[in-house]
Parts: sequence; C-alpha cells; structure tokens
Amino acid sequence: MYYHALGTIPHKRHTVFRRPDGELFTEELFGAEGFHGNSSLLYHYHMPTRVTKIEQGAKIEVKAADDQTLRHRHLKTKDIPTGGDAITGRKVLMFNNDLQIGVMRPTDAMNYFYRNGEHDELLFIHEGTGHLQTNFGRLDFGYGDYIYIPRGTTYQMNFDTDKNRVLTVDSTGPIDFPKRYLSEMGQFMENSPFCERDFRLPQEQLFFEGDGEFEVRIKKGGRMHHYTFDHHPLDVVGWDGYLYPWIFNIKDFEPITGRVHQPPPVHQTFRGHNYVVCSFCPRKFDYHPDAIPAPYNHSNVDSDEMLYYVEGDFMSRKGMDYASITLHPGGIPHGPHPGKAEASIGAEETDEYAVMIDTFKPMYVTEEAMRLDDPSYPYSWLEGK
Repeated sequence: MYYHALGTIPHKRHTVFRRPDGELFTEELFGAEGFHGNSSLLYHYHMPTRVTKIEQGAKIEVKAADDQTLRHRHLKTKDIPTGGDAITGRKVLMFNNDLQIGVMRPTDAMNYFYRNGEHDELLFIHEGTGHLQTNFGRLDFGYGDYIYIPRGTTYQMNFDTDKNRVLTVDSTGPIDFPKRYLSEMGQFMENSPFCERDFRLPQEQLFFEGDGEFEVRIKKGGRMHHYTFDHHPLDVVGWDGYLYPWIFNIKDFEPITGRVHQPPPVHQTFRGHNYVVCSFCPRKFDYHPDAIPAPYNHSNVDSDEMLYYVEGDFMSRKGMDYASITLHPGGIPHGPHPGKAEASIGAEETDEYAVMIDTFKPMYVTEEAMRLDDPSYPYSWLEGK
C-alpha cells in the first residue's frame, strides 16, 4: 500500500516525543520481512511490552479429512451453524501450507483483543455490518468488503447485526497486489481494475485510555496464548507508514473485458505466496459476433480452484446455492455445465459476484468440509442423468 499517517507523530523518526506528563511515548516498529519489507512506526502511550500475566492457551489443530479423493466438490455452506465471535466462530474448510480457507456466521461480541502472530488475514464480508477497531484505528465494514489485516495487528471485531456471514483466509505469506497493476514506484497504473481511491484506510478513533485487566489472545505456533495487560492495548496516539489494515469493496473492481472470452487472470485482485484471489463482478460479455461467453473447459494441472458464490446467477453453473463453495482440484478438467455454453451465446452481460482463490499447491479438505459436501456434484456434467 501507499504511505498513510494518523494521529500525532513527531517530525523525525526515533527522536524525543513526550507525553503530557513528560514521559516519553514508546516507539514500535511494526514491520514485515525483518527490516527489509514495508513497515509502520507506532507511538504508544505505554510500553507495549508491559504485561502482567502470560498463559498458554488451547492448541489449534487443522486436520485433513480421511477422504481426499481427487474429485470436484460442492460445499453447501448456506446453513452452517451460527455462533461464536469473529475469531472462535471460524470453521476451516480447506488448507495447505500456504493458506487456510474457511467460513463463519458469528453472533457473539468479542470481550477480548486478538492478534494473529502467524498469518496475514483476508476477510470477505458476505453478510453483516460492523467495525474493526485496531491499534491502527477504526475501519467500518459492510457487504462486499475485503478486509486485509496484516499479521501482528491487535484488533477487536464486532458486528452491529445478528445475521453475519464471512469468508476467511489465513495466509502464511503476505497478501499483496499483482505486480502488473503497479508502477515501479508502487502506484496503481491505468491498466489496473482499481486504484488508490477505492481503498478505505484506518480512521479515528485511534487512542483508548484505561487501566485494569485487558486480555489479548495471540495465535502463534499453532496455539493460542493469553496475555494480560494492565492498560488498554489500543493505546497508540499516532503512526505512519506503509503496513496497516485496509478495506477494498468487491463492487469497486472494474472488470476487464474483450471481444472473446478472457481468462481468469483478468479478474485477479490480490496475490499471495502460491495463490491468487480473483473477483468476479457484473460485466459486459464478449462482443465478437461469434463469441461464447461461458468459460471453456480447462485442465488446471498445477492449481486448485475454489469459488465462493456471493450473489446472482452464475452463468456457467447449475445448482449453485447462496454461499456455495466449489473446489475444482488440479489434475482433472472442469468447465461449464451442459447447456451453459450454448445458452451464453448472444447474451450481453452477467450479473454475478463471486470470490475465486486459485492455489498452486494442492488443497486438503477438512472433516468440517466433508459434512457440507454434495457427493453428487462430480456427476453433474452427465447430460440428462
């Protein structure tokens, strides 16, 4: 991302900056990739290392199901149970060494703060509104928002609504943008389907004051760790830099179209280590007089494709329900259902939203996913049977 500043900061880095009582504010360099990657410099009222109690929490285990048969899968997540908060309510459905993909329908408020110490997070808000309060400031969210939270961010996420639904991605590597969208200086170029104006950055309120006991649950090393502080953990009075949470709404993605069918990379929105995230949005169809707008069959021999159906009638599929997830693994072809290619000829536009994640390493489904799996889906290409 680009440079942003919020709150009160001194003119120069690593110089004297005093609180009203004469004590020094405490600097914290919040960085990625050691001192090589992007970073932000935060100024705390208290020392962020001042902790009164540390306890080891529960182990977090993500296990693959016994059945890992190579086949297409349709996971019907519409009616997954509600419950939990924005952290405890998450259900991992598939994973590999690069990321974990899950869903949640949280109903509870968080009475603690959370810090993911091993994953960057990308949350897609399918239902619900609320706000994310972080040590970088406040972000209000709603339908269609991608929320990016860099690892190490301390936050509390609460919903204003009772009906909430979120697609979750935990990434072991950083989440960034396709290089072809960026200039050498990091500016979004004219060929990019979005630009800096489309992002919402942290805003006030930034600083919270308070004494007492404040719990921060930290995920690291495959388990939770419970830290207790004697001051409010969101005590930052100002910060600046390039590493911070932000929001991008799927409806701000401007589709790239052509005379004939364009391949999925034109829908790419983000990139991670060994995977990409794409946004399928309403768009005009191909305008060659003989164009077939429906996607052609393709064999992704080196990638698995997960598609989360958000809204609308997906033009290449039959039987997709609200919040359905399909997983088309590498090694076998997939494509439009029977009749969908023919039906797309002459159509002028599509009105659909979906989130696609292509991974370049195999995904493993969990037992939670198997409980949602439609075993008839691999045979849905049999015409009339």
